[in-house]
Parts: sequence; C-alpha cells; structure tokens
Amino acid sequence: MDYALLLRWLHVIGACVLLGTGAGIAFFMVMAHRSKNTQIIAHVSAVVVIADWLFTASAVVVQPITGALLANAVGWRLTEGWIVASLILYVITGAFWLPVVWMQYQMRDLARAAARANEPLPLRYHKLYTAWFLCGFPAFACVLAIIWLMLARPTLF
Repeated sequence: MDYALLLRWLHVIGACVLLGTGAGIAFFMVMAHRSKNTQIIAHVSAVVVIADWLFTASAVVVQPITGALLANAVGWRLTEGWIVASLILYVITGAFWLPVVWMQYQMRDLARAAARANEPLPLRYHKLYTAWFLCGFPAFACVLAIIWLMLARPTLF
C-alpha cells in the first residue's frame, strides 16, 4: 500500500470514528435519558464519558495530523478553499465538543449521586442535558459538512 493511500485510509477511518462515535453517543445518551431510570442514566453517562475520550478524542487528534500529511503527500495546499473551510468547521465542532465533554462529566456525576441516593435527577442535570442535546446539532452538522468537503473538494475561493 502506498503512503498516500494509507494516509487517505487512516483519514477516512478517523472521520468514520468521529461521525459514528458522535451519533452512537448521542443515541445511547438520549435513549438512557428517555428511560427516566436514574440507574440506567448513571451507567450510560459513565460509558459515554469513556467512549468520548477513547474514540472521539483519539480521532480528534489523528484527523488534523493525517489530513496535513495527506495534503502534503498528494500536493494539496492547506490554503485551498475546501481545506480552509474544513478546518474552520473543525474548530467550530471543537467549540461545541469541549463544553459537551464537560457537560457529560457533570451529568454523569449528578446521575450517579441521584442513583446512589435513590432520588430523581436534579434540575441541574436536566438543564445540562438540554444544553448538551442542543450542542449536538451544530457539531454534527459541521462534521457532515466536513465529510462532504473532503469528498467533493469544491473550489470555494
């Protein structure tokens, strides 16, 4: 396998991990929340925190590295419009993801405490969940747009 093909493959795998983990985490967290079962919410939110660090964070690190190496290997300038747009969207995605990670820790801790005390989830959990849920839409849309830009490579400017 040649170097450029290997980089392209690694970059696509990273994009799949970002998209798939994001969708999976969102799905399982929403389903746990809808159960209204504090024990389930506490367990799933703990798994979500682990999955976000294990999969999402590693892909977040790998993507710009493989992207820059790939661009260099195939002769794309990092100033090409579609690459610049992708990088801007990547930063926007990160601006939503970082607070979401913090919210997931908070929701996990609140759910664990409620489960241990056999009490309902506090209002703060619900406020965090709403913010977490709303942050997912623009972040997910940005990831979809980045993948489209990677595939179409349109001339933007």
